[in-house]
Amino acid sequence: MKVVAKFGPESAGLIDKPDPVATGRFAVVKIHSAPMCTEYKAFKNEGESDSFGHEAAGEVVEMAQEGTVKVGDRVVVMPHYPCGKCYLCLAGEYAHCQHDHQPPNVPEQTGVTATYAQYILKRDWQLVPIPEALSYHHAGMACCGLGSTFNAMRLMNVKALDTVLITGMGPIGLGGVINAVYRGAHVIAVESHPYRAALAKKLGAAEVVNPQDEDVSDQIRDLTDGRGPDKGVECSAAAAAVELLIDVTRPKGQISLIGGIREVAIQGGNIINKGLTLHGTRHYSLVDTPAMMQMITQVKAQLDTFITHTFPMRQIQEAWALQCTHDCGKVVLDPWA
Repeated sequence: MKVVAKFGPESAGLIDKPDPVATGRFAVVKIHSAPMCTEYKAFKNEGESDSFGHEAAGEVVEMAQEGTVKVGDRVVVMPHYPCGKCYLCLAGEYAHCQHDHQPPNVPEQTGVTATYAQYILKRDWQLVPIPEALSYHHAGMACCGLGSTFNAMRLMNVKALDTVLITGMGPIGLGGVINAVYRGAHVIAVESHPYRAALAKKLGAAEVVNPQDEDVSDQIRDLTDGRGPDKGVECSAAAAAVELLIDVTRPKGQISLIGGIREVAIQGGNIINKGLTLHGTRHYSLVDTPAMMQMITQVKAQLDTFITHTFPMRQIQEAWALQCTHDCGKVVLDPWA
């Protein structure tokens, strides 16, 4: 099979690897859509790798035994390689499994766990059937494109009449706009890049503010009649964005952190005095996949705006170069084009 590889700074292409073989509960999925996430950040760096991607939608083509799916099923490939046995996995919260990507949860075959590839091995219970009405590209948004912010909106019980502030209009933040608008909320986006700010407006954000403005906090308060947003979602991985959310979110409001922040000085006084609730959000529970699929069937027009570019996988270098400019929304690879 063909697999994406990075050969050095700004040098990428395809290499050949053996096709995976179904074993136990690991099924072989032929990938038809590979949504791209933050892997582009390594494109300009030193080093080599041939293991990229964690989002996919495709077709089950081989099973070693009967399972929760069958050959021919169209499926979304859920991320991670959890144990499937701990209390978190059994509750559907496999994304928080403490044994993720540890033996024997990962197949013994090498090079078969990345999604920038033509095939992948994945346990049958992590393959979610795709409704007939959905394309592979649309269904693939059930991973990071919409998944993390879908869970954030659920945890915070976002509803109509809520004002939601979303920081960072990369693909995850843009997906957050779709999720919040779907629930009827008023969305304020925080973004400095012109292309992404404009795309947020197209997807339904009522206002976009620039975090580089010195009075950005005052702008947000003015947009909420001095009250502050009811709920906030951090998608930029910027410490300043967390500080902004804590500063402007109204008393007894809620904040979800998604952006992979490494270090941030938490304003404990503000959190305590305002009675804020902070949620750590990674991915949604398997229990919520029917609701996710139902939403995707209802926002297909927005997804056509959200997915701004589709590349044949052989054009990985061009795709990563585009992502580095940020002049894009969600970008998708087609492994077979």
